[in-house]
Amino acid sequence: MADNTRRPEPRYGNRPTMKDVAARAGVGLKTVSRVVNGEPGVTPDTERRVQESIDALGFRRNDSARVLRKGRTASIGLVLEDLADPFYGPLNRAVEEVARAHGALLINGSSAEDPDREQELVLALCARRVDGLIVIPAGHDHRYLEPEIRAGVATVFVDRPAGRIDADAVLSDSFGGARSGVAHLIAHGHRRIGFIGDQPRIHTASERLRGYRTAMADAGLAPHEDWVSLGTTAPERVRDAVVAMLAGPEPVTAIFTGNNRVTVTVVRVLAAHDRPVALVGFDDIELADLLDPGVTVIAQDAATLGRTAAERLFHRLDGAVDAPSRVVLPTRLIARGSGEIPPPAEG
Repeated sequence: MADNTRRPEPRYGNRPTMKDVAARAGVGLKTVSRVVNGEPGVTPDTERRVQESIDALGFRRNDSARVLRKGRTASIGLVLEDLADPFYGPLNRAVEEVARAHGALLINGSSAEDPDREQELVLALCARRVDGLIVIPAGHDHRYLEPEIRAGVATVFVDRPAGRIDADAVLSDSFGGARSGVAHLIAHGHRRIGFIGDQPRIHTASERLRGYRTAMADAGLAPHEDWVSLGTTAPERVRDAVVAMLAGPEPVTAIFTGNNRVTVTVVRVLAAHDRPVALVGFDDIELADLLDPGVTVIAQDAATLGRTAAERLFHRLDGAVDAPSRVVLPTRLIARGSGEIPPPAEG
C-alpha cells in the first residue's frame, strides 16, 4: 500500500529548515532549537526523535542567522609565524581543542614573519567577523588593531607581546631560559661560548640574546663580538656563523642556539667537525634524544602556551573586562649529553 502521509517539503531549494525538522519529529520549533543548540529542557526520548529527524533530512544549523541574532560567529582566528615549524603544531592543536570545547571554529594563517602579511591576515579575519584573535606577532606596531578591539574583537598575543598597544599576552620565559642554558655550559667549564640566534627585531631573539649576555656577565665573562651571530634561520647563514666561530685563534668550545631551526643546522655542522663542541639549544627538536650525544635543550611548552592564550581569549569573550595581563610561562632544561661535553684541555 502506498504511503500517502504528507511530509513537509524542505524550503530554500533542497535545504531543510528547523520547521521541517519540527514537523517530522512532531515537536515544537523551540524544542528543535534546544536540541540543535545543546540547551537543557528536552527529554531523552524527544531529543532522540529530533536527532533522527535531523539525520533523515540532512539538516544543518544556519550559523549566519545566529550571527544576526547574537552578534557572534562562533569562530576565532589564529595568526602564526609558520605552521610548518614544529613548534607551532602543538600550539595550534591546543588552541583548536579549547575553541572546540567552546563550540567555536578555528581559522588560521601564517604570516611568514612578514609584518605586512600579519596585518593583512588579521584584518581579513576581522572582515569575516571572527569573535576573537590569537596573534603571534611579526610586526612591532599593532595600533591598526585598535578599531577592531574597540568594536569588540577580543585579542590575545602569544609567544611575543603586542607592539605599541596594551593587550593580553602569553609568553615563554625566553630571557630566563637562555640565561639558564648558558649558565649550564659555564658550569661545565666553558668560557668561550657562541650564540647563534634569529633576527634581532624579533622579541624572542632579543630576549634570548639578553639572557646569554646576562649569564656571561654573571660569570665575569665578556663575549667577543664574533661569538654572537644574529640573522635569518636559513641553513647557509647559520652554517657560515658556526664555521666562523670554530675558526681562528680562540674558537668557541660551546654554542647556545636561539631556536629549533638554528639548532638543527648547528647539529649537522658539528657532526662533521673534528673535535667535540658542546651545544645547548632553545626549543626541543624531534629525535633530540636519539642523537649521539643527545641534544641538551631549553624546552618550552608550546601546547600550554596555546591553551593558556585560548582560555584567556574565551575569558574575554565571556565578558571579562579586567586589565590586560602578561603571563610568562617557565621553561625547563633537559640535559641529554651535548650540553655536558667539557671543553678541550688547554695545552
